[in-house]
Amino acid sequence: MAAVILALAAPGTAQAAQGVLFIDRAPHADPSGCFPLGDFAPSEVANFTDEVAFVWSGPNCDGRVVHPVFPGQVAIGHGRSLFIQ
Repeated sequence: MAAVILALAAPGTAQAAQGVLFIDRAPHADPSGCFPLGDFAPSEVANFTDEVAFVWSGPNCDGRVVHPVFPGQVAIGHGRSLFIQ
């Protein structure tokens, strides 16, 4: 999965995702980077951006990718952090 993330991070694509990412109903407009998820319970993630968000097993987008959250998808983030380009 790390290869997928590197492939998506090709030169010239360093812009933030366009749209809104909701983590536990808190909106993040045009998000970019790593976001913490709930420490004690899985977080609800609603991805209304044009990019795939990746849920990571560890804090600070460390560990391994647990699962993606595709554009237009609402999912439970079973991890500790989330990365979106």
